[in-house]
Amino acid sequence: MRVLITGAGGQLGQALQEALSLHTVIPLARADLDVTDRAAVFQTILRARPEVVIHAAAITDVDGCARDPEKAFRVNAMGTQAVALACVAAGAALIYISTNEVFDGTKGEPYLEFDPPNPINPYGHSKWAGEWFVSHLLQRFYIVRTAWVFGPGGNHFVRKILCRADEQGALRVVHDEVGSPSYTRDVAAAIARLIETEAYGIYHFVNEGMCSRYEYAVEILRRTGRGHIPVTPIASTEFPRPSRVPPFTPLRNLCGAALGITLRPWPEALQAYLAEEGWLAG
Repeated sequence: MRVLITGAGGQLGQALQEALSLHTVIPLARADLDVTDRAAVFQTILRARPEVVIHAAAITDVDGCARDPEKAFRVNAMGTQAVALACVAAGAALIYISTNEVFDGTKGEPYLEFDPPNPINPYGHSKWAGEWFVSHLLQRFYIVRTAWVFGPGGNHFVRKILCRADEQGALRVVHDEVGSPSYTRDVAAAIARLIETEAYGIYHFVNEGMCSRYEYAVEILRRTGRGHIPVTPIASTEFPRPSRVPPFTPLRNLCGAALGITLRPWPEALQAYLAEEGWLAG
């Protein structure tokens, strides 16, 4: 199968290239394709003749999107429109990588694929707009929502916690933001299996379970031999940000599980990642 990946230089894009190594993969990093250049998008996708396009290119800096909402919509919404229309012209199926932040965080229990989105910040709005274009322009599409992504090659929460712990010797972490950590290798493996099914629709691919940012930080430190470093739980109001944060957005994998596609619990995935990076306690 010929698979074209946008955003191939990102942490998920890199994991996807490895997971899809048995296919013919056409990886396009940001320098290779500007998704806001509609002509270039059409030319590139039509020339590549992919059977499937995985659209992972996006602005994922949540606070950056809040500072410049128009840029967020140009890339995450209009860029996705261009990719979707190019897929229509090329006869390719599309996998759109989306986010837990399309939800407002008020449900009180993990979100299902069928729950209505209600984003509360520009990042979530722009990604939801991308979902809208995909679902209205294509017949053959997958929308894959993931959250709190970590993996090799990324500047994510796990890496930031370890760096700050070593630099500062103590941490203050919010306790009232709850979500689902997601290991890029596991998400990519799930997507690779999903492509084979042709069961088009919306999927939530996150590692099983949920935690608060505070619980997550404590577990990261414990597993890397830094359990002695004090972590103070704080309210999100004590950590002001440009973007509003949905407080409770764990995702539940109902549709993927019905196909037999499940991801291991997040502590196991975290352990695997830390082992890969050489960060585990001796």
